[in-house]
Amino acid sequence: MIGGVAWSTVGDLLLRHLYLAGLPLLLGLVISLPLGWLATRYRWLAPPMIAGTGLLYTIPSLALFILLPLLLGTRVLDDANVLVAMTLYAIALLTRTVADGLGSVPVATRQAATAMGYGELRRTLVVDLPLAVPVITAGLRVAAVSNVSIVSVAALIGVSQLGQLFTEGFNRNDMGPILVGIGACVGLALVLDAGIALLSRVLTPWLRAGAA
Repeated sequence: MIGGVAWSTVGDLLLRHLYLAGLPLLLGLVISLPLGWLATRYRWLAPPMIAGTGLLYTIPSLALFILLPLLLGTRVLDDANVLVAMTLYAIALLTRTVADGLGSVPVATRQAATAMGYGELRRTLVVDLPLAVPVITAGLRVAAVSNVSIVSVAALIGVSQLGQLFTEGFNRNDMGPILVGIGACVGLALVLDAGIALLSRVLTPWLRAGAA
Protein backbone atom coordinates (compact mmCIF):
# COMPACT_ATOMS: atom_id res chain seq x y z
CA MET A 1 0.00 0.00 0.00
CA ILE A 2 1.08 3.56 -0.68
CA GLY A 3 -0.95 6.52 0.52
CA GLY A 4 -3.82 4.15 1.25
CA VAL A 5 -3.81 2.84 -2.34
CA ALA A 6 -2.76 -0.69 -3.34
CA TRP A 7 0.35 -0.93 -5.49
CA SER A 8 -1.54 -3.08 -8.00
CA THR A 9 -4.18 -0.35 -8.35
CA VAL A 10 -1.54 2.32 -8.93
CA GLY A 11 0.12 0.10 -11.54
CA ASP A 12 -3.13 -0.55 -13.40
CA LEU A 13 -4.08 3.14 -13.40
CA LEU A 14 -0.56 4.09 -14.52
CA LEU A 15 -0.74 1.77 -17.52
CA ARG A 16 -4.18 3.14 -18.41
CA HIS A 17 -2.83 6.68 -18.15
CA LEU A 18 0.14 5.83 -20.36
CA TYR A 19 -2.20 4.35 -22.98
CA LEU A 20 -4.55 7.34 -22.98
CA ALA A 21 -1.68 9.88 -23.10
CA GLY A 22 0.86 7.98 -25.22
CA LEU A 23 -1.22 6.63 -28.10
CA PRO A 24 -2.68 10.06 -29.00
CA LEU A 25 0.85 11.48 -28.89
CA LEU A 26 1.95 9.01 -31.57
CA LEU A 27 -1.20 9.52 -33.63
CA GLY A 28 -0.85 13.29 -33.34
CA LEU A 29 2.75 13.12 -34.56
CA VAL A 30 1.82 10.92 -37.53
CA ILE A 31 -0.94 13.35 -38.55
CA SER A 32 1.13 16.47 -37.85
CA LEU A 33 4.06 15.41 -40.05
CA PRO A 34 2.19 15.81 -43.36
CA LEU A 35 0.35 18.88 -42.06
CA GLY A 36 3.60 20.54 -41.05
CA TRP A 37 5.14 19.61 -44.40
CA LEU A 38 2.21 21.17 -46.26
CA ALA A 39 2.56 24.34 -44.18
CA THR A 40 6.25 24.49 -45.14
CA ARG A 41 5.76 23.56 -48.77
CA TYR A 42 2.90 25.98 -49.42
CA ARG A 43 3.61 29.19 -47.51
CA TRP A 44 0.11 30.60 -48.12
CA LEU A 45 -1.31 27.58 -46.31
CA ALA A 46 0.81 28.01 -43.18
CA PRO A 47 -1.08 30.84 -41.40
CA PRO A 48 -4.60 29.33 -41.61
CA MET A 49 -3.40 25.78 -40.93
CA ILE A 50 -1.25 26.65 -37.93
CA ALA A 51 -3.82 29.07 -36.54
CA GLY A 52 -6.62 26.56 -37.10
CA THR A 53 -4.85 23.67 -35.40
CA GLY A 54 -3.68 25.99 -32.62
CA LEU A 55 -7.26 26.97 -31.86
CA LEU A 56 -7.99 23.34 -30.98
CA TYR A 57 -5.84 23.78 -27.88
CA THR A 58 -8.06 26.59 -26.60
CA ILE A 59 -11.03 24.23 -26.19
CA PRO A 60 -11.35 23.23 -22.49
CA SER A 61 -10.57 19.54 -22.12
CA LEU A 62 -13.63 18.69 -20.02
CA ALA A 63 -15.92 20.37 -22.55
CA LEU A 64 -14.27 18.48 -25.40
CA PHE A 65 -14.55 15.14 -23.58
CA ILE A 66 -18.26 15.73 -23.08
CA LEU A 67 -18.99 17.08 -26.59
CA LEU A 68 -17.13 14.41 -28.54
CA PRO A 69 -19.70 11.64 -27.96
CA LEU A 70 -22.32 13.90 -29.53
CA LEU A 71 -20.03 14.80 -32.43
CA LEU A 72 -18.97 11.18 -32.99
CA GLY A 73 -22.51 9.89 -32.63
CA THR A 74 -21.61 7.45 -29.86
CA ARG A 75 -23.37 9.25 -26.97
CA VAL A 76 -21.14 7.24 -24.63
CA LEU A 77 -18.29 8.62 -22.54
CA ASP A 78 -15.46 6.12 -23.03
CA ASP A 79 -11.80 5.70 -23.97
CA ALA A 80 -12.41 6.51 -27.65
CA ASN A 81 -13.57 10.02 -26.81
CA VAL A 82 -10.49 10.67 -24.70
CA LEU A 83 -8.16 9.26 -27.37
CA VAL A 84 -9.71 11.48 -30.06
CA ALA A 85 -9.60 14.56 -27.84
CA MET A 86 -5.98 14.00 -26.83
CA THR A 87 -4.99 13.38 -30.45
CA LEU A 88 -6.52 16.74 -31.38
CA TYR A 89 -4.54 18.45 -28.63
CA ALA A 90 -1.34 16.75 -29.83
CA ILE A 91 -2.02 17.93 -33.40
CA ALA A 92 -2.59 21.45 -32.09
CA LEU A 93 0.87 21.50 -30.50
CA LEU A 94 2.83 19.49 -33.05
CA THR A 95 1.73 20.95 -36.39
CA ARG A 96 3.54 24.21 -35.72
CA THR A 97 6.51 22.31 -34.30
CA VAL A 98 6.88 20.16 -37.41
CA ALA A 99 6.55 23.21 -39.66
CA ASP A 100 9.18 25.08 -37.62
CA GLY A 101 11.48 22.06 -37.69
CA LEU A 102 11.27 21.58 -41.44
CA GLY A 103 11.56 25.34 -41.96
CA SER A 104 14.77 25.40 -39.92
CA VAL A 105 16.64 23.27 -42.46
CA PRO A 106 19.20 25.55 -44.21
CA VAL A 107 18.32 26.47 -47.77
CA ALA A 108 21.86 25.61 -48.86
CA THR A 109 21.41 22.08 -47.55
CA ARG A 110 18.21 21.63 -49.49
CA GLN A 111 19.78 23.01 -52.64
CA ALA A 112 22.75 20.67 -52.26
CA ALA A 113 20.43 17.67 -51.88
CA THR A 114 18.47 18.73 -54.96
CA ALA A 115 21.69 19.15 -56.92
CA MET A 116 22.62 15.58 -55.95
CA GLY A 117 19.45 14.34 -57.64
CA TYR A 118 17.15 14.03 -54.63
CA GLY A 119 13.47 14.45 -55.48
CA GLU A 120 11.28 16.46 -53.12
CA LEU A 121 9.83 13.45 -51.28
CA ARG A 122 13.19 11.71 -50.93
CA ARG A 123 14.87 14.93 -49.81
CA THR A 124 12.17 15.51 -47.20
CA LEU A 125 12.51 11.99 -45.77
CA VAL A 126 16.29 11.60 -46.00
CA VAL A 127 17.54 15.17 -45.44
CA ASP A 128 14.93 17.61 -44.12
CA LEU A 129 13.18 15.37 -41.59
CA PRO A 130 16.35 14.04 -39.89
CA LEU A 131 17.72 17.59 -39.57
CA ALA A 132 14.39 18.71 -38.10
CA VAL A 133 14.44 16.01 -35.40
CA PRO A 134 15.80 18.24 -32.58
CA VAL A 135 13.05 20.82 -33.09
CA ILE A 136 10.31 18.21 -33.52
CA THR A 137 11.33 16.21 -30.47
CA ALA A 138 11.48 19.39 -28.38
CA GLY A 139 7.82 20.01 -29.25
CA LEU A 140 7.05 16.34 -28.71
CA ARG A 141 8.40 16.56 -25.16
CA VAL A 142 6.08 19.49 -24.42
CA ALA A 143 3.12 17.62 -25.93
CA ALA A 144 3.92 14.49 -23.91
CA VAL A 145 3.94 16.33 -20.59
CA SER A 146 0.79 18.22 -21.59
CA ASN A 147 -1.03 14.98 -22.49
CA VAL A 148 -0.16 13.39 -19.15
CA SER A 149 -1.62 16.40 -17.37
CA ILE A 150 -4.79 16.79 -19.43
CA VAL A 151 -5.71 13.10 -19.44
CA SER A 152 -6.28 13.21 -15.68
CA VAL A 153 -9.32 15.46 -16.27
CA ALA A 154 -11.06 12.50 -17.92
CA ALA A 155 -11.59 11.02 -14.45
CA LEU A 156 -14.47 13.51 -14.10
CA ILE A 157 -16.38 11.67 -16.84
CA GLY A 158 -15.65 8.24 -15.39
CA VAL A 159 -12.67 7.19 -17.53
CA SER A 160 -10.27 5.24 -15.35
CA GLN A 161 -6.63 6.44 -15.09
CA LEU A 162 -4.45 8.22 -12.52
CA GLY A 163 -6.91 11.12 -12.32
CA GLN A 164 -9.24 8.68 -10.57
CA LEU A 165 -6.99 8.97 -7.51
CA PHE A 166 -7.68 12.71 -7.39
CA THR A 167 -11.45 12.27 -7.40
CA GLU A 168 -11.31 9.43 -4.89
CA GLY A 169 -9.10 11.44 -2.55
CA PHE A 170 -11.40 14.45 -2.84
CA ASN A 171 -14.55 12.41 -2.21
CA ARG A 172 -12.97 10.72 0.82
CA ASN A 173 -11.32 13.94 2.05
CA ASP A 174 -8.05 12.00 2.01
CA MET A 175 -4.82 13.53 0.75
CA GLY A 176 -3.12 10.14 0.41
CA PRO A 177 -4.56 9.11 -3.00
CA ILE A 178 -4.18 12.66 -4.30
CA LEU A 179 -0.47 12.77 -3.46
CA VAL A 180 0.02 9.31 -4.96
CA GLY A 181 -1.73 10.43 -8.14
CA ILE A 182 0.39 13.58 -8.39
CA GLY A 183 3.58 11.62 -7.85
CA ALA A 184 2.62 8.99 -10.43
CA CYS A 185 1.70 11.66 -13.02
CA VAL A 186 4.95 13.54 -12.48
CA GLY A 187 6.91 10.29 -12.67
CA LEU A 188 5.19 9.25 -15.89
CA ALA A 189 5.78 12.67 -17.45
CA LEU A 190 9.48 12.53 -16.53
CA VAL A 191 9.86 9.04 -18.00
CA LEU A 192 8.18 10.06 -21.27
CA ASP A 193 10.29 13.22 -21.44
CA ALA A 194 13.50 11.27 -20.85
CA GLY A 195 12.49 8.64 -23.40
CA ILE A 196 11.86 11.24 -26.10
CA ALA A 197 15.13 13.02 -25.27
CA LEU A 198 16.99 9.70 -25.59
CA LEU A 199 15.25 8.97 -28.90
CA SER A 200 16.34 12.39 -30.17
CA ARG A 201 19.96 11.60 -29.31
CA VAL A 202 19.76 8.24 -31.07
CA LEU A 203 18.30 9.81 -34.22
CA THR A 204 20.89 12.61 -34.34
CA PRO A 205 24.29 10.95 -33.95
CA TRP A 206 25.98 13.82 -35.83
CA LEU A 207 25.14 16.19 -32.98
CA ARG A 208 26.90 13.93 -30.47
CA ALA A 209 29.91 13.68 -32.77
CA GLY A 210 30.02 17.48 -33.09
CA ALA A 211 29.82 17.93 -29.32
CA ALA A 212 32.67 15.49 -28.82
